[in-house]
Amino acid sequence: MQCVYHLITAVFLILTFVEAVDRSNFKTCEQSSFCRRCRKTAPGRSNFEIAPETVQVYETSVKADLIDASTSVKYKLELTALADATYRLTVDEEKPIKERFKVPFVLLPVTTEPLEVLEKTSEKIIVKSGENKVIVHYAPFKLDCFSHDELVISANSQGLMKFEHQRRKSDPNPARPEGENLEGEAGDDNKLNEVQEDPGAWEENFKSHHDSKPYGPTAVALDFTFVNAHHAYGLPEHAETLALKSTKKGDPYRLYNFDVFEYEIHSTMALYAAMPFAVGLGKKASGIFWLNAAETWVDVAYTPDSEANNVMSSIVNFVSGSQTDEKTKKVDLHFMSESGIIDVFFHLGPSPHDVFRQYTKLTGTSFLPPYFSLAYHQCRWNYNDENDVFNVAENFDKYDIPMDVMWLDIEYTDGKKYFTWDEHKFPHALEMVYNLTTKGRKLVVIIDPHIKRDSNYFLHNDAENNGYYVKNKDRKDYEGWCWPGSSSYLDFLDPKVREYYASQYSTFQGTNTDVYIWNDMNEPSVFNGPEVTMPKDCIHYGDVEHRELHNIYGFMQTLATYDGLLARGKGMKRPFILTRSAFSGSQRYAAIWTGDNAADWTHLQISYPMCLSLAISGMSFCGADVGGFFGNPNPELLVRWYQTGVFLPFFRGHAHIDTKRREPWLFDDQTVELIRQAIRLRYSLLPLIYTTFYEHTITGLPVIRPLWSEFPQDVNTYDVDNQLILGSSLMVRPVQEAGVSSVNVLFPGHNELWYDLRSYQAYKPGSIEMPVDISTIPLFQRGGSILPLRERARRSSVLTLHDPLTLLVALNSNGTATGTLYLDDGDSFEYQKGQRLYMKFEFKDNVLSSSFLSDTSYDTSSWIERVLIIGASSGPKHATVKSASVNGNVEVMYNSGTQVLMIRKPAVKVTEEWSIILH
Repeated sequence: MQCVYHLITAVFLILTFVEAVDRSNFKTCEQSSFCRRCRKTAPGRSNFEIAPETVQVYETSVKADLIDASTSVKYKLELTALADATYRLTVDEEKPIKERFKVPFVLLPVTTEPLEVLEKTSEKIIVKSGENKVIVHYAPFKLDCFSHDELVISANSQGLMKFEHQRRKSDPNPARPEGENLEGEAGDDNKLNEVQEDPGAWEENFKSHHDSKPYGPTAVALDFTFVNAHHAYGLPEHAETLALKSTKKGDPYRLYNFDVFEYEIHSTMALYAAMPFAVGLGKKASGIFWLNAAETWVDVAYTPDSEANNVMSSIVNFVSGSQTDEKTKKVDLHFMSESGIIDVFFHLGPSPHDVFRQYTKLTGTSFLPPYFSLAYHQCRWNYNDENDVFNVAENFDKYDIPMDVMWLDIEYTDGKKYFTWDEHKFPHALEMVYNLTTKGRKLVVIIDPHIKRDSNYFLHNDAENNGYYVKNKDRKDYEGWCWPGSSSYLDFLDPKVREYYASQYSTFQGTNTDVYIWNDMNEPSVFNGPEVTMPKDCIHYGDVEHRELHNIYGFMQTLATYDGLLARGKGMKRPFILTRSAFSGSQRYAAIWTGDNAADWTHLQISYPMCLSLAISGMSFCGADVGGFFGNPNPELLVRWYQTGVFLPFFRGHAHIDTKRREPWLFDDQTVELIRQAIRLRYSLLPLIYTTFYEHTITGLPVIRPLWSEFPQDVNTYDVDNQLILGSSLMVRPVQEAGVSSVNVLFPGHNELWYDLRSYQAYKPGSIEMPVDISTIPLFQRGGSILPLRERARRSSVLTLHDPLTLLVALNSNGTATGTLYLDDGDSFEYQKGQRLYMKFEFKDNVLSSSFLSDTSYDTSSWIERVLIIGASSGPKHATVKSASVNGNVEVMYNSGTQVLMIRKPAVKVTEEWSIILH
């Protein structure tokens, strides 16, 4: 068995390393029966109608019977008003043969709002909540959402709704269990014939794999229109532009978590994460969240798009009675899922910031990360042994490059058995951890969900004996192939399994609370499975098919891991987890990275739109493997990757086992120096990044943002995805092209000033060609902002926690600026009990002042070491400091060439309110 395992693994590594993704391993829409069926639905009058006599109005919701006129099958419809300009629509079978899966874990407790009925007739009902209203049209069923009396989203306006009710496969003498629901089957011969004509409706083959589909075709689909929208964004994860592209001439965007090696750029193919959330942007912004964990495809169409499309739009509008005309800019999305129910949330904005807040109220924000996790991480598949780990860490010190975290990939284990160590390579694991932590560093180790089938492995024995594994269609433990060879997969839907799995982190020998976790391969990846994953007819806890929950499998693993790390630290220490697979809500438990990218300029360029798409979909804590996972970057590409990665929330260098070693000091002197500068820049920005993360937990606003997020009225920003804004005020356009001497930079807004943080030159809105060399990172501060930095070089972030701060004060055209600073111990949950410092800085009328934004009892020795006022038109002679501990004059220096005023060592404490008066 071991020989077979090594052979399969070797072949697998060779194929995945040498070639790009093999498309033949993954389905197209045409090869997917349910996508094929849903996509063939012709636009026009919908078959779905509300029975007017069944409409009932409750305090916060409207309920009614929805009937498919072509089959007479009855469904339950409910429209609920939620807090903060959000509505929820659910549609489910009234009497299914088997209860349809409803996605657990994802939603936070939902707050409803009272509904007011504005009008109710035999044709429609109009309800209002707050400043927004919804019109529910009965026949055909259509739903129109209004934000402040402006139509922003329509559902089923094209009539593409589909809900395939459960039934038994057609049989001359069908055997029906006693008491089984037969309603609707007698009149649905034509509909049944339509389904039977599709060869994959009742069972489906792909390559050598067979899907038994014991419950037959159960697809659900619904179309949505973002009215008056120029663009739509979201639907991660895809290696594609930030703005969604029309899928008219290709496959829809696919949401089905996959292990894809060296993925293609500019493709709608599914990747590791699936977040069925989209934002429409025009004069107003709105959002749609499609809560379904089954395989999902989403078609995207823009109007105006082409002459043919405009003609079709006019036909659809005429037939359906839509309130939009063919000349209106709009974006149509058609969501198609294999199973589950229709459960969709409408976020009515009206601004992008409003939509982000509304969505994260449902699914949560990213957790407040431990401070170290925002610093630089060093990883490789694999560091060979304890000496290798020690030498790499020591060389970061030798070459004066900061680094906070060492990572270990799968080779640290005993034969790919997780929660174990290779005793020959890592005989003193805990001592190795102590050697790192004495210098302020941490360790992260990988824990994958596949469990080696080995009778000498405690975890396998426990799982097999207690029934903890996912079952195959025959109700036996499912076996697939992954890194250990023959493997089975824990059933994280079972609460007993999650509890057991969580407990392993507290008993993991060789680790302590300074060891954190990397959950990889958790799509789940199955080397010999259909599309490199688990068969859909596998069975989970509660008789749930894998097809129903596939996209939350990785989510459930990280949930259990989070609980395990929380218990290990006795609820005192914040966990840090990195995951590859994710769903909406995963942001509450884990960070994410963009998977197995390559040392290629196109993969560097796609890292920003991929992470921005995840960020606007709730998952801000995102990064891409610096340098590229596959291949060997040349020095220019490696430098540019570090300069790009500085501004992504998760900042990690990583490489494939077959690549050359690429620790920074292995390159020429210039490359080492440029990498050192980039990493040091990241460390100087940590107070800003940490503050932005804290504010994200309060507001739901992404940590990194597309330009249109801050400037939605500037249409020039809509297609820009090679720039981002960290928070609201620090904009970067990294150099991501080979051998260039200039790059184009867009300065957004209408009355903004942007300051180059190298030259301090001010730029007004517009686009310019900016000269660059290998050392240039085009980085700009927004006028009117104040940014906190820590500029002292240290080996790790924990050593900077009480260092002094520099404030960058960039003045707007009115000569004013504001900013914030958040500090705590960076490690525990004591901040939730008030052990924190949250300050506001303001510059106005030649006075820079600080004030508390919340009650604080956090004690720190940090103080203000330096203030730079950028855009100062003249230089005051003196500055007077006033605070509880400091009173007196301080030195002021003014550079008339750069128009920068520097205040040296005002020495005020950050733990007190103070003012610096210029005169």
